[in-house]
Amino acid sequence: MTARSSGRTRAVAAALCTVTLVAGCASGSDADGPTSHPTQDLSITAEVGERFTLSVPENASTREHWFVVAPQPDASVVRAADRSYEPADDGRSVGGGGTLVLTFEATGRGSTRIVLLHCTFPTAQTAACGGGASPSPSPTPTPTTEPERVTYGVTVR
Repeated sequence: MTARSSGRTRAVAAALCTVTLVAGCASGSDADGPTSHPTQDLSITAEVGERFTLSVPENASTREHWFVVAPQPDASVVRAADRSYEPADDGRSVGGGGTLVLTFEATGRGSTRIVLLHCTFPTAQTAACGGGASPSPSPTPTPTTEPERVTYGVTVR
């Protein structure tokens, strides 16, 4: 191998290492996205500046919704950053449901709670879900149940 071809080989090797390093950094940017917490993960620890998500099943076609309710999280510890909906399929079928994704950002050290209220058709008339007395009373009383509440404890370090 001549000095000239050896130099080209090193240049090609260096270029490949650079491409690999850049590609590795690019794919690592996905890892920098929000940390996802499943519904069962009720205790969340985050660093200041970190984003995290809470994902819950939701189906508007069956009048099923989730809301962040009082007591609101302490804004000096956590703030709501985004709310999005991901259909369970490609979105072409009606009534398929999906996932509500709530994104929060850790704003400062401390502890707080995030309370989610799960409103469904049977609970839709309760005051907690924004309902109240129906405009015209039904001839037979309809039992209503209290909506499900899920409370997440959040600690920011």
